Amino acid sequence: MASLKAIRKRIVSVRNTQQITKAMKMVAAAKLRRAQEAVMQARAYAEKLGEVVAGLASEASLREHPLVRERLPQRKVMLIVLTSDRGLCGGFNTNLIRQTERFLRMPERETVLGLVGRKAYDFYKRRSTPIIEHVNIATATPIELARDVVARAVARYVAEEVDAIYVLFNQFRSAISQVPTVQRVLPIEAPGASDNPREYLFEPDRDAVIEDLLPRYVEGKVFQAVLESLASEHGARMTAMENASKNASEMIERLTLEMNRARQATITKELMEIVGGAEALKG
Repeated sequence: MASLKAIRKRIVSVRNTQQITKAMKMVAAAKLRRAQEAVMQARAYAEKLGEVVAGLASEASLREHPLVRERLPQRKVMLIVLTSDRGLCGGFNTNLIRQTERFLRMPERETVLGLVGRKAYDFYKRRSTPIIEHVNIATATPIELARDVVARAVARYVAEEVDAIYVLFNQFRSAISQVPTVQRVLPIEAPGASDNPREYLFEPDRDAVIEDLLPRYVEGKVFQAVLESLASEHGARMTAMENASKNASEMIERLTLEMNRARQATITKELMEIVGGAEALKG
């Protein structure tokens, strides 16, 4: 059995750790509220933009656009993986890396990685999988990050360096549920034509609008993925810190019980020594 001094030190250490985890949970909860609101707004924007693209789906020129036209077979693809820069968020990064490994094992095509977040880069930098891009989350705001990633992705796709580009991220459902999701970014999967197609007036002209709309549509999808990933990270960290705080409370209770038993054993031993000494003096 450990000494009383060692048990007391461990209780103090666990209690200090619990204070940190509680503070981190509160910070993550505050960030989650803002991130969740941003996700809801981004989903509404993506839905409306998808309706516009769906309205243009009947245009033959849209199907032949370089960002929409399929390239088959897909011999070389790029996977953009959205992880976090920091840990302490449960299985957030582990689930993404596991899904990435499944994607890499798909046959008959070569996959290169574009890594967003330090955790994915730390995992793959010593492995044989080719990395053609790496940025950290903290380097820019979500919209700037999405624009930067999309600009380079479009340039690579137009230059025919890759035949398709996918993005992998954690889709936010709740603070305790984040689902690893793979979406194709390029070529653009034009939504199905609307049942009630609308007639659009283009200003200055149709080609100019389409040339601006399609990159913006890709940017909107990546921006939504970034926001989903950030909200999922905050939710996963809040849940992980809550569980850590509960585990710390249980550990403190066990250590306190062990300390009381050790103290009782020490007192009993001292009493026995006193009684034994008294009996010896009587004899």
